[in-house]
Amino acid sequence: MSRIGLMPVPIPEGVQAEVKGTTVRVKGPKGELEREFRPELSIKYEDGKIFVQRSSDAPNVRALHGLTRALINNMVIGVSQGFEKVLEVQGVGYRPEMKGKDLILHVGFSHLVSISPPEGIAFEVEDRARLIRVRGNDKQTVGQVAAEIRGVRPPEPYKGKGIRYQGEYVRRKAGKAGKVD
Repeated sequence: MSRIGLMPVPIPEGVQAEVKGTTVRVKGPKGELEREFRPELSIKYEDGKIFVQRSSDAPNVRALHGLTRALINNMVIGVSQGFEKVLEVQGVGYRPEMKGKDLILHVGFSHLVSISPPEGIAFEVEDRARLIRVRGNDKQTVGQVAAEIRGVRPPEPYKGKGIRYQGEYVRRKAGKAGKVD
């Protein structure tokens, strides 16, 4: 029995939810999200809560039960509070900067790397701390954009230079041992 799938999703004040068949639309102060789910599950909106029920106990339907509830919960959190990922830029001469809405990265290449934010995503740069904040209302898109920024120059294990998530531990390696005579 899915414990997460059985829990109702509470809808906070200021958020409007609408369920039509297998399509859920959520609207709040941070924007609007809409998503269609699989027909094996029934989704109901009653008394300020969204309930997800499954049609059978088949393993694939049971797996979708908790997933669907978690996705709906993330939609509600996204339109009410939003999501954020923080990245650190480490390395001598490495720095992020903003040019309009675009993020410009100086990360040791012969050229600058420019990243444009997709719909619903905003970048913010703290120059002194060399932090990049990726904000949005869709958890999946925020995580994907943060991963793409990190992928421009992932942290390397010898000097630790690169772009990493805040609080990420990078295992360091010893360099070449010098020749001993």
